[in-house]
Amino acid sequence: MPFDERMLNGMGVLTAIVDCGSFAAAGEALDMSQSGVSRSVARLEARLGIRLFDRTTRSVTLTDEGRRFYEQIVPLLGGLEEAASSAAQGATAVRGRLRVNMDPFFSRLVLGARLGGFIDRHPDLQLELITRDQLGDMVSDGFDIAIRFGAPPVSSLIARKLLDTRILTVAAPSYLKKHGHPATPTDLETGQHVCIKFRDPLTGYPFGWEFHRGRKKLMLTPQGPLTVNDVGTMHSACAAGQGVAQILALGAEPLLSSGKLVELFPDWGDELYPLYALYPSRHHPPAKVRAFFDFVVSLTGGAAREPAG
Repeated sequence: MPFDERMLNGMGVLTAIVDCGSFAAAGEALDMSQSGVSRSVARLEARLGIRLFDRTTRSVTLTDEGRRFYEQIVPLLGGLEEAASSAAQGATAVRGRLRVNMDPFFSRLVLGARLGGFIDRHPDLQLELITRDQLGDMVSDGFDIAIRFGAPPVSSLIARKLLDTRILTVAAPSYLKKHGHPATPTDLETGQHVCIKFRDPLTGYPFGWEFHRGRKKLMLTPQGPLTVNDVGTMHSACAAGQGVAQILALGAEPLLSSGKLVELFPDWGDELYPLYALYPSRHHPPAKVRAFFDFVVSLTGGAAREPAG
């Protein structure tokens, strides 16, 4: 017998009649008319091919077939209610498994050392933090939320900007002592300077370099023998004097304040690079997604609005 959702409705009406003792009382409990209750029972009886109730002017009692059916469906309906309750709690309780697609640099630099507090606040949550160079397909890969640098892809994903960080062009004092301090960005193309290139995970080619000052923009192609795809490696290579690099201001403060790196063109520092939170749907995001979103916002100091619930 194929499933008919009207059967499920009829089962609910059946249990209400048994619990309340009459068709009229069941109708009041379910906010249905007495005739609506009767029609629902009649449809269920026709579907099952049995009579469920013996009715008199004074009483309503289950038939033998009706009692056997009632005893079988009560635990099933109870299980459905428990499942619905559990699903509803997922909208308000931070629990279950949360899979996060995370930018490796942000994970190592900002997130990793502060995860303990988030985990302690949500003991019923199992957090899976997966660092990747690329976003990939969030839905098919089973991710609940992603934290990624760069402009979000054109897709059905919901994107919330967390922050903008400046792009800095830097070098180590040892490099500047050997090669001299470039006066302008275009000096980097004279052949006198060596640049450390960073591979774009989307294209597989090194990023071009941009320099912004108000509305003015310069675009250069960096030249040098070294290309990396890890920010930590780029930081250490640059600090060791192996070349000029473009890095995010986020996380660079210790290197700059200690003098290990020097910003070369502070008057060309208007280029910004965004950090986004991405998730599959704006409708009813689970509490675990909202909680992690709020946690990342608290770390970045971003002005992003909470996902709509």
